[in-house]
Amino acid sequence: MNNHVSSKPSTMKLKHTINPILLYFIHFIISLYTILTYIPFHFFSESRKEKSNKIKAKPVNSKPESAYRSVNSMDGLASVLYPGCDTLDKVFVYAKNKFKNKRLLGTREILNEEDEVQPNGKIFKKVILGHYNWLSYEDVFIRAFNFGNGLQMLGQKPKTNIAIFCETRAEWMIAAQACFMYNFQLVTLYATLGGPAVVHGLNETEVTNIITSKELLQTKLKDIVSLVPRLRHIITVDGKPPTWSEFPKGVIVHTMAAVQALGAKASIENQTHSKPLPSDVAVIMYTSGSTGLPKGVMISHSNIIAGITGMAERIPGLGEEDVYIGYLPLAHVLELSAELVCLFHGCCIGYSSPQTLADQEIMDRIYKNVMNKVNEMSSFQRNLFILAYNYKMEQISKGRSTPLCDRKMKQFIDDFSQMLFSPIYILVWDYNTGRVGAPLVCCEIKLKNWEEGGYFNTDKPHPRGEILIGGQNVTMGYYKNEAKTKADFFEDENGQRWLCTGDIGEFDPDGCLKIIDRKKDLVKLQAGEYVSLGKVEAALKNLPLIDNICAYANSYHSYVIGFVVPNQKELTELARKKGLRGTWEELCNSCEMENEVLKVLSEAAISASLEKFEIPVKIRLSPEPWTPETGLVTDAFKLKRKELKTHYQADIERMYGRK
Repeated sequence: MNNHVSSKPSTMKLKHTINPILLYFIHFIISLYTILTYIPFHFFSESRKEKSNKIKAKPVNSKPESAYRSVNSMDGLASVLYPGCDTLDKVFVYAKNKFKNKRLLGTREILNEEDEVQPNGKIFKKVILGHYNWLSYEDVFIRAFNFGNGLQMLGQKPKTNIAIFCETRAEWMIAAQACFMYNFQLVTLYATLGGPAVVHGLNETEVTNIITSKELLQTKLKDIVSLVPRLRHIITVDGKPPTWSEFPKGVIVHTMAAVQALGAKASIENQTHSKPLPSDVAVIMYTSGSTGLPKGVMISHSNIIAGITGMAERIPGLGEEDVYIGYLPLAHVLELSAELVCLFHGCCIGYSSPQTLADQEIMDRIYKNVMNKVNEMSSFQRNLFILAYNYKMEQISKGRSTPLCDRKMKQFIDDFSQMLFSPIYILVWDYNTGRVGAPLVCCEIKLKNWEEGGYFNTDKPHPRGEILIGGQNVTMGYYKNEAKTKADFFEDENGQRWLCTGDIGEFDPDGCLKIIDRKKDLVKLQAGEYVSLGKVEAALKNLPLIDNICAYANSYHSYVIGFVVPNQKELTELARKKGLRGTWEELCNSCEMENEVLKVLSEAAISASLEKFEIPVKIRLSPEPWTPETGLVTDAFKLKRKELKTHYQADIERMYGRK
């Protein structure tokens, strides 16, 4: 049952076109440079690889079931970012007083939009961007305070729910800070959720007020407002949209600016408000709902503060000189926490246009643009870059630094783009890959035996089991779902709360955790969407053309693929209609037949109301049926996902572009 992920970084090399004699001379120079830099590096500094292999976490005691803690929190878990600041409103006041006139939230002006036709025929919106317009800490505080007071004037009460259904932007954060100040429970919904999921979240939380954008109001909310009977006020963050006569009676549309003006004009008596306690709910965060209706997770002020305290410890030197690019969904706890960490440390947060960072895969776009710039260089410059890149990758794999190469590469990248990405929460000097790192200082992690899967915390050479997370950052549970809360959360004899993640992990000797399997078939795609593989299969497996299907996805890619056992009669008939001939094996191995079957699957997926990101983009047709004898299904003909993944590994690499 072991499913190890290699910790060796990729050393994929770029190809050059250098004369072999010249290349020999260049390699001689590189070797000489390596020797000259390695000697002082070896004797006068600690190898980055040696540093990355230091113990980062260790068990609290010698028992197999012992929790692992960061070596920086062995004596106690961290829970507060600043002394005395135990709620989010207190932390913001602290930051506002410390960084009062510093820039905080920036929005880049969109000067123009135009359609750009891609080679594949798809049309993307190309935007012409202007400069960033910035709000200071003081500006944001005043706007949040006035907005919260305006909501109060509209009837919002402390400890009651208010929803935000909006794209990631400065106004999202301002609205959130207003809710934290006034102790309104902020219900967050992904801007990409389908109508039924949004209706479910709004009705379950019984909200009367919702914060949204003009676009989402026009494209999504307009059609479902009548299904949310308690709704009274809609606040648009970017100006007032046209009114519709079909809006239910009693629903009023306001602009955010108007609500802020209402709050600013309110009398002093009306500006008093209830302040939150650490145990009060700050956010009810709804999941993406890929396994049925989305669930709301209740997150307290103390939960969020503990979490960002742990995150901040992993980002050395974070401060006023740093700029963070905000583009991931703020309705996701990772982006919300990351932005709060920046906000509370004096950083600027610049919000990108969705068209610039979200419509295509982020790293794919950056890679493409970098390589386009490389291809524009002269032959000499291009080959020099490729040699430097290949040399850098080789040295990284050995845990060594490359000072001269780093300077040249940095100069190139700086010329290409001024974008800086904050380090992720694995230690920045850790070159190991395929791991999620050590526990943060705010929590501890232990492994629980999973007998069915054959994972035990007594396994050698590394303990394995279901990942359990404990600490003050562990949430309060699911909103109005006590059964699911009891299934996934528990408190130990010391009163500490634990989350059973359903993921299977193992600890490396240095205390870092590696995820090696999962108890559930839920997969998060590269852009953050969750896909239920079982849901995709259930929507497609009853097609006459399909005898069996296994959906597959992983977090390194942005789309779903599938392995399909087609019905021989139906596939043969489809081939005849399309004028394709061949043996059964030849038809199943035909790219043309794969595309024809994919069209059928896509139409069925749309009819079954699958989201766009849930629909398989590529498939592999299998001429052999899956039987218990093949080892690809159980005796009850349930899919064995790991065995199927291994069996189709070459096809997975082909479908994900690694031939």
